[in-house]
Amino acid sequence: MAIATGSKAPDFTLKTKNDDGLADVTLSDNFGKSSTVLLFFPLAFTGVCQDELCSIRDSLGDYEGLNAQVYGISVDSPFSQEAFANANGGFKFPLLSDFNKEVSTAYDVLFEDLIGLKGVSKRSAFVIDKEGTVVYSESSDDPKQLPDFDAIKAALA
Repeated sequence: MAIATGSKAPDFTLKTKNDDGLADVTLSDNFGKSSTVLLFFPLAFTGVCQDELCSIRDSLGDYEGLNAQVYGISVDSPFSQEAFANANGGFKFPLLSDFNKEVSTAYDVLFEDLIGLKGVSKRSAFVIDKEGTVVYSESSDDPKQLPDFDAIKAALA
């Protein structure tokens, strides 16, 4: 079961890749500044993941208007994530590589087995307030089920 609302969000530092190279992103850097939306997705270059992240890309202004930083997280390498973002016209929010599966494990959103693939992130969404507390938690065992974007935005309001 995914980490519950009311819990302190497990802090992390993950790699992202962009035109400037590899960079570290640390969750707690947002504390005191903005809320954070974490969107775990199974794998880059899959149709449902593309739909999810393109939906966020196209409505990113809504999240920015709610003073929220959005991150996409998968177990793909940062290089694959960059290629995925570029193939979709760029996402304008960081994709973070949980290649070592430590963050997916900490948030308890790792499939033991998904179509024969072991250790893939479940499609999950978390909203973390400025103090670092989880105020919204959603995780699905169905990789085709998109997060409830309206509920995510409501948690940010």
